[in-house]
Amino acid sequence: MSKFRDCPWRNPDYHYGDGVIGLHEEIEHFYQYILPTPCEHAVRNELVKRIENLIHDLWPQALVEIFGSFRTGLLLPNSDIDIVAIGLWEKLPLRTLESELIARGFANSSTMFVVDKAQVPIIKFTDRATKIKVDISFNMQNGVQSAELIKFLKSEYKGLAKLVMVLKQFLLQRGLNEVFSGGISSYSLIMMCISFLQLHSRHLCNEKTNFGVLLLEFFELYGLRFNYSQIEISIENGGGYFMRDNLRSPLCIPDPLQPGNDLGRGSSRIVAIRQAFQYAYRVLSQAVNPLDDSFSSNRSILGRIIHISDEVIDYRAWLHQTFKHLVVIDNVSSLSIQHPFTEQDNWKIGKNAAKESSAFVPTIMN
Repeated sequence: MSKFRDCPWRNPDYHYGDGVIGLHEEIEHFYQYILPTPCEHAVRNELVKRIENLIHDLWPQALVEIFGSFRTGLLLPNSDIDIVAIGLWEKLPLRTLESELIARGFANSSTMFVVDKAQVPIIKFTDRATKIKVDISFNMQNGVQSAELIKFLKSEYKGLAKLVMVLKQFLLQRGLNEVFSGGISSYSLIMMCISFLQLHSRHLCNEKTNFGVLLLEFFELYGLRFNYSQIEISIENGGGYFMRDNLRSPLCIPDPLQPGNDLGRGSSRIVAIRQAFQYAYRVLSQAVNPLDDSFSSNRSILGRIIHISDEVIDYRAWLHQTFKHLVVIDNVSSLSIQHPFTEQDNWKIGKNAAKESSAFVPTIMN
């Protein structure tokens, strides 16, 4: 048995409520537990600053930006740091940067990978000092734009982060969180959550929202009811479901920032993803039922579908012990690109936007 009982977010001195109330309370506590501490945030900032300094030593005019979960704040303890270097190169300097990272002690050659044949060439390595994984790409500003969109959506839907963080942990421990292995990207998952909230029959994500009920309903929708083969998910114009044009994509989610880009085209394991959501719905539905023989307020409900490994808990403790001298520093880089949308564009994705009368909303039942 795990020495931490897999559920370190639970407060032993707190009396959790019954059923969905207890599940809601656990989600609140999980969210507070999983957020990066000031020390963890400082460690990541310091690492980004070191990489930024290295890149500026090589190319003084280059711009370095962070994107992904570190920029949006939706990061798990073992999340990668995504960095993009923007500059003028006749040929992307993948091998030059790889050599410098090794020479300056950022990483061993055994943990350094250059993916130069992919659609988006990238350098992947694990930082020797902090053990944090880093991905560096070049001249790909769409990642920064996507991160800014997600930050905007977080401000519009106050409870979005709590739902997303539980789902990210859920997918991570099942190996369904990476597109390269057929899973769902964080961006796609967030679009699914936004669509779910936009089209929900109740006004959600306020101080009275029960996140236990919300999580159950998300699993019910995408585990039991949603017709993946015929329907596409759109968050534009207030959100809607539409008949798919691209029948080859396993999960159809048009990118709100790049017309023609299907975010779900690489999610080839959509059957396994749906089965995982279905499993979670059935397990949680049984767990919140007070008539269930195994029901007990002393047993974690949320812990029946997610857990935190001892490895992650030990890693966080090691980070705090090793880097507690660090202080939180200012953001490494200011935004250098135009905001991806303006106030006039809010109608496209806003939760209060009126849907166009021509929007076709078919049944989502199989």
